[in-house]
Amino acid sequence: MKIQNSVALVTGANRGLGLAFTQALLAGGARKVYAAARDPASVKQPGVQPVRLDVTNAEQVAAVAAELGDVTLVINNAGVIRGSGFLGEKGVESARAELETNFFGPVNVSRAFAPILARNGGGAIVNVLSALSWVAFPASSTYSASKAAAWSFSNGLRNELRGQGTQVLALHVGYMDTDMVREVAAPKSKPEDVARQVLEALEAGKSEILADEVSRRIKQNLSAEPGVYLLPPAG
Repeated sequence: MKIQNSVALVTGANRGLGLAFTQALLAGGARKVYAAARDPASVKQPGVQPVRLDVTNAEQVAAVAAELGDVTLVINNAGVIRGSGFLGEKGVESARAELETNFFGPVNVSRAFAPILARNGGGAIVNVLSALSWVAFPASSTYSASKAAAWSFSNGLRNELRGQGTQVLALHVGYMDTDMVREVAAPKSKPEDVARQVLEALEAGKSEILADEVSRRIKQNLSAEPGVYLLPPAG
């Protein structure tokens, strides 16, 4: 996957990591960047083409795909976190909302754009996951479930698209300096640094990128005894 002259679609592109992706793509020489958001008026980045897209609406996703037939790179970045455990008052409601956006959203978008990527030479799909794909905190365990499902989806999708030459890259990262975790007091990566690493990983042909020390440490300890996912959260 080459960023120069690519045509990219970024979901959740109006702020945070999505905004950083659009900026990095423009800086890397992308020919066109479609910046998707539920409210396209919220997209303020110069040089991109705003697109109205709710990734939980499969019909809207299909309609957008029918219009954007030149896409060669899809970045599934749109995500939500409700801050709930499974046993919380709104645990089931939160789990469903997070699964709709964080899991079914990438499924909807990838299914719609996979044939387009095939026609355009293969291209690539990036799925924005999390270090919380592997571990769960009591206050956000429903979010972890949605990201764990998206991780499994990424691994399955990679195998399904291998034959058409589509690269599938999974991004794992801990806390980033975005609105989503504004209240969290912990070290945070800069979204622009994460976006840069992802684009470099794409051009290097990688299937996975661990963008910070937290994600690298957690993955390394998945096979520890006991596994890191079995331990109580630190602090």
